[in-house]
Amino acid sequence: MKINIKATDIELTPAISDYVYKRIFTIEKYFGAGGANAIAQVEVGKNTRHHKVGNIFHAEVHIIGAGLDLYAVSDTEDLYAAIDIVRDEIVRNVIQSKGKHQTLTRKGAEMMKNMMKGIVNGFKRRK
Repeated sequence: MKINIKATDIELTPAISDYVYKRIFTIEKYFGAGGANAIAQVEVGKNTRHHKVGNIFHAEVHIIGAGLDLYAVSDTEDLYAAIDIVRDEIVRNVIQSKGKHQTLTRKGAEMMKNMMKGIVNGFKRRK
């Protein structure tokens, strides 16, 4: 997986870059064989222009490839917590879309099996 990191209104330190890389790279294991072709666009930054008090950090991830197009965003008071939340949301979305694909595959296989047996809409055809 290729990971592109962009910092907005903060300096991208090696510590932040390493943390983002470690957390986002672990998502690749959920993609299967196509995970090496995926591209992750990660943006981290400070989002305090409209807040009167305190720092609010922003993290967003957009993953394209491996048959998926996933997007997640998080705003919290801690940058590392925002990165963790985004990672967890992306993993949840990957697992959910994988389950939907498997369900559709199984439904298609069941329909083909029933067609071979001569069953249409749950009723067996008369000859």
